[in-house]
Amino acid sequence: MTTQPVIVHQKSRGMRDWLPADMARFRRIEDAFRHGCAAYGYHEVKPPTIEYLQLFTALGTLTPAMVGRVYSFLDWDGWTGERVVLRPDSTIPVARLYVENLSPRVPCRLFYVTNSFVFDETGSKQRERWQCGAEFIGGAPVVADVELVLLARDVMARLGLDGMRFQVCHAGLLKALIDELDLEAAAKQHLVEAVLEGDWQGLHEAVARVGDKKRYLSPLLQLKGVSAGYLGNVRALASDAGNDFRTALDQFIEVATVLDDLECAYEIDITAVRSFEYYTGHCFQLVTASGDKVGGGGRYDDLIPLLGGPRISACGFALYMDQLIGLLAEAPRTARAIAVVCDDASAGALCRTLAIARTVRAAGGLAVVGIRRGADFTSQFRWIMRVTSESGDTVLLTDAETREQTACSISKAIERALA
Repeated sequence: MTTQPVIVHQKSRGMRDWLPADMARFRRIEDAFRHGCAAYGYHEVKPPTIEYLQLFTALGTLTPAMVGRVYSFLDWDGWTGERVVLRPDSTIPVARLYVENLSPRVPCRLFYVTNSFVFDETGSKQRERWQCGAEFIGGAPVVADVELVLLARDVMARLGLDGMRFQVCHAGLLKALIDELDLEAAAKQHLVEAVLEGDWQGLHEAVARVGDKKRYLSPLLQLKGVSAGYLGNVRALASDAGNDFRTALDQFIEVATVLDDLECAYEIDITAVRSFEYYTGHCFQLVTASGDKVGGGGRYDDLIPLLGGPRISACGFALYMDQLIGLLAEAPRTARAIAVVCDDASAGALCRTLAIARTVRAAGGLAVVGIRRGADFTSQFRWIMRVTSESGDTVLLTDAETREQTACSISKAIERALA
């Protein structure tokens, strides 16, 4: 007698099952983001999951290390095939979407809720990552930079997450800082790739070697200021710096000054920027009290022209939903929801219970039917309407918060519960 193999079903490594409690939090983030974007005049878009690999490699937006972490494969079309990827990034596909469908419309405010895919060898990190993102194309530079910070703050407030820290930096200033080191091409490329991977040690060492020759570099790299005045101190030391350095620093000061005037708290940290291969200007990231990054973005003025579009300014940011979900408290009882319960499983009682639930829904409420003796719905629903086995118009309405029970008509029970 042959033994049937035991089939063990397991999800793919690095992927996630979204359970009901997870999805409730997911929708809370999504709804807060959608309403926040709508209040600022943003319109929703949805780019495709699959893009051509060349979209990312031709622009130089993926370092060699990053290329090894994308999911790519040949998409056969007749006798030829193009290499495509599961999008590893959302900003570039939305920029392409703009160039192909909306250009030269400006200003153009777009938002999306989508996933991206990044391969991780260990499988211990999420390979599918969800985010809410907003892109502001063609806006006045300082106004757009500040607007995105305000929008991110508003979404956090809608979620009740008030303890977020905003770290601000400037990708153009960081690039200019590296240029100020006067490194040979190979050494400079190696340093840039290390910084893109989050390794700042080499940059600190290179700045230390320069020493007093360029005394404005070290303070900038170590700066943890909380106002534009800190950047002004660096500017006072940078009279001998190159034009690109001074221009980028002035741009950074201008944005920080407006944030100061609007009383938006932030922390200056030039090392906060990541993936600055296509960022060109002001950047920011959201960090929890424990130091976890839950969002960020910045200015990328060169990206639209590289995609064949007009030379216009652009900036954007994203919130990382996987991280934010863990910060949200359990959702409260569903508003305007009633559990319609009957302990009698007879056909007549069942029919009456279903009819009452239908009446609740017609009145604009949410009704869940329970046909089981002893079922407890108090943790999910504030109102429990118990249907008796007898015919008639009377039900027993329980308020789960006060434990008060009232015998009343169906119409009165619905009116009270949905008030």
